Amino acid sequence: MDYTPATLTLSPAVDEAGLPDINPLTLEPPVVVVRHGNPLEVNRSTLFNTHLGMHWVSTEGNTSLEKNSLFVTWNMAVVDLGTQARCNIKLNGSLLCSQDLTLTVYRKCIPDSVSISVLNHSGPMVEGTQYQLQCDIQNIAPLQNLVVKWYKGNEPLDNVTYSTVSKTPVDVSDTLMISLRRDDDGAQYRCRAELDLGPEGPQPHPTVTSEPLNITVHCEFINTRSCLCTPDQEGSSTTVYV
Repeated sequence: MDYTPATLTLSPAVDEAGLPDINPLTLEPPVVVVRHGNPLEVNRSTLFNTHLGMHWVSTEGNTSLEKNSLFVTWNMAVVDLGTQARCNIKLNGSLLCSQDLTLTVYRKCIPDSVSISVLNHSGPMVEGTQYQLQCDIQNIAPLQNLVVKWYKGNEPLDNVTYSTVSKTPVDVSDTLMISLRRDDDGAQYRCRAELDLGPEGPQPHPTVTSEPLNITVHCEFINTRSCLCTPDQEGSSTTVYV
C-alpha cells in the first residue's frame, strides 16, 4: 500500500449510534524532529476500547493490523530523509480515522559546506562602489527550515528564510549588496546557514558558518589636484600636490 498524506479521513457516513466528532487517535510525541540515520519511536493510543484494528502506513512500509489494542508503538531503526507516516484506526464497518505524524528529518551534516565570495568581481575594491556578495550552501535539508544569516564582523546584516519545501538535499545561493566606505577597510563579512527546526528540534540550532571574507578598500581616484604651500627652513615655500 502506497503512502498518501492525510489528516482526518472519515467514511461516507457515520453509523446511527453517532460517534463523537473527534479523532480517536493520539500520538506521543505528536511532533518529531530527528536526525537522518537516527532511530525513531512513536506511541499511539486510542479513546475507544473496541475497534476493528489499528496500524501504521508509511513510506518505509506498513505494520500489521492490531485489534482492540489501546496502545501501540511504531519503531524505526534508521530514519531516512523524506520519511512520512500516518496511523489508521477502523472503528466499525463505516468509520475509518487517520492521523498524520508531523515528522521532520534533517541531515546529519548540515550542510556539506558554506562559502562566501564577491560575485562577478576581481581585483581591488574601491570605496563608493557597490558589490554583490554571494553565499553558497551545499546539500542542505530540509530547505524550508533554513535561515541564512549575514554578518559584518559581529554585526547582523540580514536574515533570509525559504518557503519552498524540499526534504531532500539541495544547493542554495543567497546574495547581499554592499556599498563600501573608506572605514570598511579591514572589515570581515561572513554568512551562516542555520536550521531552525522549531521547539522540538535541537537547541541551539545546528549552524555552519563560512570562513570570513576580508575586505581591503582602495581610495577612490579623483582626477583633480589641489596644492598646499608649506614653508621650508629658509622661509621659501614648497608646493605639495594632494
